[in-house]
Amino acid sequence: MDDREHGKRNASAWRGVALGRLPRSASRARRRFQELEAMSMIPVRVGGLAIDERTKSPVVLLQEIEGNRVLPIWIGPMEASAIHMELLGKKYQRPLTHDLMINILEGLNAKVSRVVITDLKDSTFFANIYVDGGTGAVAVDARPSDSIAIALRSRAPIFIMDKLFEKSVAENIAPPKTERTAEEKAEELRKYLEGLNPEDFGKFNPEEL
Repeated sequence: MDDREHGKRNASAWRGVALGRLPRSASRARRRFQELEAMSMIPVRVGGLAIDERTKSPVVLLQEIEGNRVLPIWIGPMEASAIHMELLGKKYQRPLTHDLMINILEGLNAKVSRVVITDLKDSTFFANIYVDGGTGAVAVDARPSDSIAIALRSRAPIFIMDKLFEKSVAENIAPPKTERTAEEKAEELRKYLEGLNPEDFGKFNPEEL
């Protein structure tokens, strides 16, 4: 292949990128990345809302659909109330913030395809809302509380990155006095997750906030 032919192929590939199309090799790599990411995503449901008796803060409990693990996420009272109202199937006369977001998306012929709780840093959870406007989903950075409230209203599935179940426990367990083996850490994690129960938290009542 001469330099001119090689240049033509490269130019064609870059035009595809500019138009939103990826070269075949890049497209395959992206699909592979998405497959690997999907393997690490655990589908969950909102198991309920509770009040942490120690801090009096609302907690949303995300329960693994095909397992027994539970991930508690501490949230604000306004977001807890929005989630609570949707779980009860109640609506205000005028749209609240999360209802407004859904109305805007519907007006633009877009929809929420999924919500993913992606990371935990310095005791703060991170999430992405995936919005599909017909040309592919776009990830929008958001707080988990808002993401969950929007997912419930749009009937979108909620996922958690598998690593967060272990990571959240690690950040909440007091440092051991002596170094433990990997087997001991795994056993402690297993016992913690098996013992975690929504009944360990108080019942959520928005009128008490």
